Amino acid sequence: PTECFLSQPEEKQESTVKAKRRKKKKISDVLQKSAPKPGVPADLQNLLTQHFGENRSVIEIEELKLSDSCFLPANDLTHSFSSYLKEICPKWAKLRRSHKEKKSVVMLVLCSSALRSLELIKSMTAFKGDCRVIKLFAKHIKIKEQMNMLEKGVFHIGVGTPGRVKALVEEDALCLNSTKYMILDWNWRDQKLRRMMDIPEVLYKHLSML
Repeated sequence: PTECFLSQPEEKQESTVKAKRRKKKKISDVLQKSAPKPGVPADLQNLLTQHFGENRSVIEIEELKLSDSCFLPANDLTHSFSSYLKEICPKWAKLRRSHKEKKSVVMLVLCSSALRSLELIKSMTAFKGDCRVIKLFAKHIKIKEQMNMLEKGVFHIGVGTPGRVKALVEEDALCLNSTKYMILDWNWRDQKLRRMMDIPEVLYKHLSML
């Protein structure tokens, strides 16, 4: 009986050690506890410098830098998407009416996936009014179909992924000369709590497009 009594605590101790080993902190757990921070211009500038720094000269890196005047205030995480767009673009109705050019958009919204693009299109209803929105992502939509739509019609807002937007620009199907606003879906996180800039393939295509 004494031996049995002594062996029981040892078994419990071993099981607790194993339990502790199993409960390692994951990146998602750390991100979940950390408070979200709105993006700032320096975040994008740092990404550009890190990405192109090894292959560009100092002068070329300087040319890549954007002045702070190029950036509008970021969403401070208190706005809905529509209310944020209304704040940064108060004269949207006028811009929308004056836009008549094909193969172009006034506002370009970039995000990490097709599903997120659809969510943003739904959430901007209060802002966009009766303007035309085009989906610029690859899921279930062929690039030729998007090229035809851009060539034949006038669209005010484009919402999509950097990869498809980059491909359309390279094919001369989308011209950015009329684009006044480029919105980056910076703060949103997917199921793995990754932002669009935390996904390597999205980040690469986005920076290449810029």
